[in-house]
This record gives sequence, C-alpha cells and structure tokens, in this order.
Amino acid sequence: MTSGIEPISPATPSDVGITSSKSHLERLVDSLLFEGYALYPYTPGATKNATPTPFGIVYPADYAKHQSHAFDRMQMQGVVTSADAVVTGEVRFLQPSGEQHQAVERRVQLGAAPSTVKFEFGDLEGKAELIVERLPDGHGRVTLQVENITPLTDEEQTADRKEALLKSMLSTHLLARVMGAEKFISPLERGDDGVAGCCQVNTWPVLATPQDDALLAPTILLPEHPEIAPESVNDFFDGTEIEEALVLHIQALSDQEREEIAAQDPKVREMLARADATTPQQLMDLHGRVRIEDPPGERDVTFNGVRYRRGDKVILHPPQNADVYDKMLDGRSATIHRLFLRVDDRLHIGVTVDDDPMQEILGESGRFLFFFAEEVEVLT
Repeated sequence: MTSGIEPISPATPSDVGITSSKSHLERLVDSLLFEGYALYPYTPGATKNATPTPFGIVYPADYAKHQSHAFDRMQMQGVVTSADAVVTGEVRFLQPSGEQHQAVERRVQLGAAPSTVKFEFGDLEGKAELIVERLPDGHGRVTLQVENITPLTDEEQTADRKEALLKSMLSTHLLARVMGAEKFISPLERGDDGVAGCCQVNTWPVLATPQDDALLAPTILLPEHPEIAPESVNDFFDGTEIEEALVLHIQALSDQEREEIAAQDPKVREMLARADATTPQQLMDLHGRVRIEDPPGERDVTFNGVRYRRGDKVILHPPQNADVYDKMLDGRSATIHRLFLRVDDRLHIGVTVDDDPMQEILGESGRFLFFFAEEVEVLT
C-alpha cells in the first residue's frame, strides 16, 4: 500500500510564532526540523554556518558505508496498545540545495500500516516503510523507517561531507500516529517486554501528545510530551538557547551583517524579520522566566535485591576515589528523599545528612546529595 508525497515550498514557511494556528505537534516538529539550521550571527561567512549542522542526517547508503559515523537510515520502533490499531506515518526532513545548502522542506506521508513509499526529489531517492507486528500480549510493535537509496558514482562515494550533504536527508524526523482510542506505550516503560525489544536507529522516540496518540522520533534527547514554551515568539534554529538573549543579539547586528544575511537564505531572513518585530512587552515576557520542576522519581525501588524507599535511613559509604568532601561523609547516617532509576539501570539516591544543621532547609529546597546504590547501606 502506498501513500502520497507532499513537498513543502520554502515560499510558504513554517510559522512557529505564538500566533500560529498550527497544532501543538505541528509547531513542535517544525521547530525541531530547523534546529541547528543556522546559528548566531547567522551570516553565511561564519565558519559554523559554512555547511549545515543539523542532527538526524540520513546519508546515501553508498557514502555511509565508507564512514563509520554516518547513517543511511533512521528507524523508530514503539508499542501501541492494540496490534489491530490503525497507525499512519510521516517522514519530515530538509533537502539541501545550492552552494549554501538552502533547505527545502519535504514531507512523505504513509497511509495505514502496512505501507511502503518510494520517493524522489530531484537527485535524492528514498524509501519509507511502516509496519505493525503483533506481539504475544496483543499489543503491536510499530516500525517506521526511512532509507536513503540515492545511487552515487564511485567518485561521489568518497567525496567530502559537504558534497555528500547535497544528496542527504537533513534533520530527519519520523512521526507515527494511532487512530481511535488506542495509545502508544511510553518508550521509557521498562517493565513492558514489547518496549524492551524495540530497536532504534539514530533516534530517541518520545510520546508527543497529551493523549499519547503520537510517537515522535527526534534526533536529540527530549522529555516525554515535549512542548514549546508559551512565551516563545520565534524560532531561532537554536531551541535550547536563551531566547531573550538571541533577540537582543539580533537587534544589535551591524548593517554589514544584516546585508550579508539578507543576501542568503529566505528562511533566515524571515527569522530575522520576526526577531526585529518583537515588541517590548514580548521581550519583557521572556525576561527572567524559569520553570522550577522537581521530578519526584520513584517512591519505592527494589534494586539488586535491596529495597529502597523514601524516608529510609542509610549509612553512606563513598568510594575510595571520592573527593575530600565525600570522604567526610563516610559512615554518616542520611535520609532518602529521591530515587531515580536511569535507563541504563543505575540507581541514583538523593539524601540529606542527618546531623547536618541545614538538613531541613536542604530537604525543603530540593538540594540533595546523590549517591549510587552501591555507596549506601540501608538500615533495617
């Protein structure tokens, strides 16, 4: 079964401003798509803007086989609550063009699984595939992948990276949606055998909507249910930077820098225009904004046969190579406040020291000392 391919013209740019009528998910993907596309000071002559620096590059297979660091495909796997669910897919990426590698947005849509689409955009050829595999518990393992099957000459196979990028998919993102009442199970759900058997290639999938009906495969690590800050008024291709600082930097660009930028990519020019249009009130809304979050972690964890609970008393035993401060805590009694189990199965235990005069204040403000499980002894 095949579905259509929808090219997006750069003449109709993605608007990620706060006035956008797009859905939360569309705005999120649009923003991620251009992450790292151009960096301050945004001039084409800047070394870091000489070639694109996005994540999620899918190179032609004939080039990738000569490069240990290069991928010729991207694959996302996730688990949906029913193998009979209707699942659709979408591949988003940027196709570079010209000397400055200006981006053309591309979108490949896949209908209900099973679905396979072969696509061509000029010299670029690819194949996208979406399948759902039934698991023993009735759940379905969803596999969505895209491959770069662009043929290369012998000379192109060993060309430099700048040349290879012209036939690559940049900033590739995969998106799977499930219809009806079914949902995706969190990729972080360690106790689910189906999730444990998933294999990801060059991506770290996350649940992308509050309803858990979409699974997004970004190429940077994101939390579950990622979102764009409501105060954000622009997309600076640098989503982890301080937006207020970027606005001020752009407003301070010299006339010469602005002329250089105006002569290049329309996507960058549009970003600059939006930054210049930022009102004093919008800038003030960005100032000093911080969200203090205190992840609660686990309340009760059994790790390597030992049970750890919040409120339990432990004796601290820092390792031999610990620093002087940690060694001062050797043999001291402490109280467990936080338990965090990492994806690589290491347990972080946040404590306050019992005879510390600041224990109450440190506990209330969330300023804990963290130790690994092997560095504490639970008192029974």
